Amino acid sequence: MFNMAQHCFVDKEVLNKLELFTKLTWNLFLEEEFTSILTKCNNLSTPSPNKLAWRHLKHILKDSTCLKNIINITNMCLKLGYWPSHFKTSTTIVILKPNKLSYNSSKSFRPIVLLNTLGKLIKKVISDRLQFHITSNNFIHQS
Repeated sequence: MFNMAQHCFVDKEVLNKLELFTKLTWNLFLEEEFTSILTKCNNLSTPSPNKLAWRHLKHILKDSTCLKNIINITNMCLKLGYWPSHFKTSTTIVILKPNKLSYNSSKSFRPIVLLNTLGKLIKKVISDRLQFHITSNNFIHQS
């Protein structure tokens, strides 16, 4: 059941009582952040729609020039506030769930969404950085 709050009163003054945090500057990404994330990526996962698998990307980014170019792309995406459309393009593959009595229902299938591998890498690096900032600055209560 979905609970609508459309006609409920909201006290916006609560926002004025919140403690203000110091504005953080977003530092440029480092090679270590990318290499750390890359080591955690599974070489056996399905390639992206452009057929680039993690093992391919790991091999490509061993070249420091390629890695620096990817880091520059990432930093510029954040600076410009722009996420390239080819990072948003996906392919969905539908797989049968095993041991189902009938495949007449959508619950009998598992959709797998494949996204651009380079875009996933950049998202993982950004996510890792955000998680670090959130936990180190106590932005979210421990409970």
